[in-house]
Amino acid sequence: MTDVYIAVAIAEIVIGGLLLVRLARGPSVCDRVVALNTLSTQATLSLLFYSAFADRSIDLDVAIWLAAFSYLGTLIWARFLERGLL
Repeated sequence: MTDVYIAVAIAEIVIGGLLLVRLARGPSVCDRVVALNTLSTQATLSLLFYSAFADRSIDLDVAIWLAAFSYLGTLIWARFLERGLL
């Protein structure tokens, strides 16, 4: 079962690499914000699966923190876009 955890964690990192390309090339700011939010979600999932693989519960706190603040960051970016500040 641990092989599945590390395989999923590595796959999430690969998907994150593809999202970095989208983040850099995004045709609009909205696309970049969505790519950034998805990237942070993928990083959270990768960290969760790595935590299960390594059997380290301390990484779960970091994953929860990352998920909470990435959600907050997306809301702030959406607020800026709504006001037309970008």
